[in-house]
Amino acid sequence: MGGEPVRVLIAPDSFKGTYRAAEVAEEVAAGAESVGFEAIRMPVADGGDGTLDVLTRPLGLELIEMESVNPWRAPCSGSFGLGEDGTAVVELATFSGITTPHKGFRDPMTADTYGTGLAMVEALRRGATHIVVAAGGSATTDGGLGAITAIVEAGGLGTATVTVLTDVTTRYADAAVVFGPQKGADETAVERLTRRLEDAAVTLPRDPREVDGTGAAGGFAGGMWAQFGADLRSGAEFVLDAVGLHAALADAGLDVAGEGRLDGQSRAGKIVSAILARVHTVPVVAVVGSVGDDLGDYRDRFAEIMVATDLDAMRAAGARLARRA
Repeated sequence: MGGEPVRVLIAPDSFKGTYRAAEVAEEVAAGAESVGFEAIRMPVADGGDGTLDVLTRPLGLELIEMESVNPWRAPCSGSFGLGEDGTAVVELATFSGITTPHKGFRDPMTADTYGTGLAMVEALRRGATHIVVAAGGSATTDGGLGAITAIVEAGGLGTATVTVLTDVTTRYADAAVVFGPQKGADETAVERLTRRLEDAAVTLPRDPREVDGTGAAGGFAGGMWAQFGADLRSGAEFVLDAVGLHAALADAGLDVAGEGRLDGQSRAGKIVSAILARVHTVPVVAVVGSVGDDLGDYRDRFAEIMVATDLDAMRAAGARLARRA
């Protein structure tokens, strides 16, 4: 390449179910370094599962192990992060997620967020003053009532504040229709869950039904907003601010974004679209697990799209970046 090495910012999300964001970043970076790049590793997340992993180092979090309950109130263990400044990060998917271990029937009607509420209570007990909940990947459509119950039983939030991270704009009463089927709800269950959300909305201190994003995590976001005045934020934007993307981009000549699947849904609220909105003149290469047929003209936003389905392929993709130098 000659002269000073090109600095490349490598900022992938996880390839969900296969590789952590840090693993993807490491392999692509190793490949880039093998051909003379200077690589900046910056794993990112969109506010779903993997967010705690990504934020642990930048926010200086200590991982706190605890016992809680899963979406069907069976015992489960998990961890949350707690920083010296009083910021706690809880991943809803850990305690109330669609992949949270459970030995019995995964009933979408009875699944609730009580376990996530217990994690928030434990964070408060340990001194948290600001609780950030990454709301992606839930198994629940309880409107946040389970978590609210756990918090109220423990005496409330006191002066602590809550931020809910989400990557959707779905509203509270639409949560069952939009997300219920992927959680195992059939048509009848979706109707019942929707009625339950409608009923819950009018019993909460504020009605969340007309607020964008309140349907995240089966209405958990709306429940937190209505009961505790939670701030609803784009998970992608929160994470990019926390990891310092803006400062890193100032020194980069090339950016690598990535996620497990790049498709039409990547345009709305996902980490790749948030990165594209911030890069301005820096070329962006996407390293992804697969590409959807509905990508359309979104493909034109990238200098190149590389498909890499395993760690060796990710390292090879990093080495191929030399063509962009």
